[in-house]
Amino acid sequence: MRTFGFSEFLFILEAAKWTVALSLIAFIGGAIGGLIIALCRTSESALARTLSSGFIQIFQGTPLLLQLFLVFFGAPVLGLDVNPWLAAGIALILNSSAFLGEIWRGCIQAIPVGQWEAAQALNLPYVARMRYVILPQAGRIALAPTVGYMVQIIKGTSLAAIIGFAEVTRSGQIINNATFQPLIVFSVVAAIYFALCWPLSLLAARMERRQAMAQAR
Repeated sequence: MRTFGFSEFLFILEAAKWTVALSLIAFIGGAIGGLIIALCRTSESALARTLSSGFIQIFQGTPLLLQLFLVFFGAPVLGLDVNPWLAAGIALILNSSAFLGEIWRGCIQAIPVGQWEAAQALNLPYVARMRYVILPQAGRIALAPTVGYMVQIIKGTSLAAIIGFAEVTRSGQIINNATFQPLIVFSVVAAIYFALCWPLSLLAARMERRQAMAQAR
């Protein structure tokens, strides 16, 4: 039996780069999908609103762990070869798209009615109206909750350990199986997650305070 030492600590720490990489993939892909969902939710098309609403209900109404299982174990049934990297990326992107889409939908609808009416009075088409009038204002409102949601993405990557993705949690499990020192091992794992999430939480809180001060003026 091994004893937890510096090399074991480095093994877990090095896995943090895969946690960060998976988080970035989930956020970038989720941001693209989320923007599409948000625009569909606020679209003039009833079909687009219905489909986007159904997408959100499915991915917000089911556990992320179940979504990981469906992608990882369901894809081979359909004849698709999916490794843990790809499965985790797809599941997290879809899940993030649903949550970011709903967050940004709320930000778009938070724009005062007068701004919508002014854009319509200028006879701007829907795309120009959103691009030049609504989205720039909604983007400023969305900054704080978006940064806050990035914390949830980072913590959500820990579930990828279940399908064998070697991020921080999975590396901690491997070291624990070798050392049988769960208190030390998972304290290190928790400290790494805290180090990744805490700065984002502080940033989100700071943005919220600045936004509240700006609205109070």
